[in-house]
Amino acid sequence: MPLAPASLKNLSVKNEQDQLIAFLNSKVEFYNRPAFIKDDPICIPHGYTKKQDIEIAGFFAAVFSWGNRTTIINKSKELMQLMDNDPHNFCMSHSDRELKKLLAFKHRTFNATDLLYFIAFFKMHYAKNPSLETAFTKWMHKKDETVEQALKGFYHYFFSLPDIPERTKKHVASPEKNSACKRLNMYLRWMVRNDNKGVDFGIWKNIAPSQLICPVDVHVARVAKELDLLKRSPVDWQAALELTACLRTLDKTDPVKYDFALFGSGVMESKFSTKKIK
Repeated sequence: MPLAPASLKNLSVKNEQDQLIAFLNSKVEFYNRPAFIKDDPICIPHGYTKKQDIEIAGFFAAVFSWGNRTTIINKSKELMQLMDNDPHNFCMSHSDRELKKLLAFKHRTFNATDLLYFIAFFKMHYAKNPSLETAFTKWMHKKDETVEQALKGFYHYFFSLPDIPERTKKHVASPEKNSACKRLNMYLRWMVRNDNKGVDFGIWKNIAPSQLICPVDVHVARVAKELDLLKRSPVDWQAALELTACLRTLDKTDPVKYDFALFGSGVMESKFSTKKIK
């Protein structure tokens, strides 16, 4: 990893917004590079080249992404090993004996009951679709400005199989529940953004980066508030919309690139302060 990005006092700027953009862009440049991958859950889908494997491995890694990142990565790797490091093929052609290998798997509140339902959904979806992208885009319309309808539709589609375990519903968020949908928005960022920097995959072509919503958790929210990008206190869907709308004023075509800056500053720079940009 190179030296930390320059503080704003070292950047040539014309006004406060230029100053903020320059600072955030320097942070994006610092974190949005291959060196970021190994310590982030995105390293899990980066272990694959087949599109469907990237989608499935990425989905599990995103769903598991709360708490310690080392634990998230280790549990994701454990699951991939249980699926013979061939997640798409496992979902489509597993035997009952192979499913039994999964019964002891657990990550925090996510257990085998949840895992078996996820696999059943993937088998159903991929039997009719070549990509998981359609599970989101089929709910979008040309007039949609963001992925909000995609997330709402995906939630209902995901839980459309018979005999849904009630407990499993807590693992997939929806704007209808006013959740910030941090993990799903992060997953969409991985799949959609394509800036040739080597971190995000850009393998989905029917959602534009401009339609993405910024993933928001307590770390991102804290930094966003310090930078006066977010006013709302609850970390919920309205906060995600508010932050993203503000980021669009900085870059309307790719606002969610600033997730790298906000997340990196909030998680990797424990002493982050707005003093750094003055």
